[in-house]
Amino acid sequence: MTAGDSVTTAVLRPLRLRLLVLIAVVVLVADILTKVWAVAAVKPGKPIEIIGDVVTFTMVRNPGAAFSMATSMTWILTLVAIGVVVGVIKIGRTLRSPWWALGLGLVLGGALGNLTDRFFRSPGFMRGHVVDFVSVGWWPVFNVADSAIVCGAVLLVVLTLFGFEPNGERTRDHKTTSTGAGK
Repeated sequence: MTAGDSVTTAVLRPLRLRLLVLIAVVVLVADILTKVWAVAAVKPGKPIEIIGDVVTFTMVRNPGAAFSMATSMTWILTLVAIGVVVGVIKIGRTLRSPWWALGLGLVLGGALGNLTDRFFRSPGFMRGHVVDFVSVGWWPVFNVADSAIVCGAVLLVVLTLFGFEPNGERTRDHKTTSTGAGK
């Protein structure tokens, strides 16, 4: 590693963390604003049709996880989400990959969006029900935070499968260089 490499590394790391935080903030703000709109505009039991009855805005207060699973374990889901937030922030401090920053930013923003509901919506602190309002065909009703979490998780899986590491290296490249092959 040369002096130039260490300077580049020192500059890239904060930029990737900034990118992660920026994406998370954008997702969080979009999630909060759309949920505020949905609570005000979409009446329970009276969906708003967007594309016939295939795509609608339908108000659902979800005490559980995705697909309304674990509805009696809201406080446990809240603790898991807090763990995800802490884990993403910990990984984010070592990031050099913009793609990992994007994926982790989406997951972090989505987790924070749903945590906001868990903390501040009824029936109470750490037991609040998440506002879901987007209904597409047979798919369960979801929100912006849910979409961000799923898209971020898919991106992270793809990055992992193709050997891209959070530190910006490729697993395949590292294995080739460490064995001396390819030099």
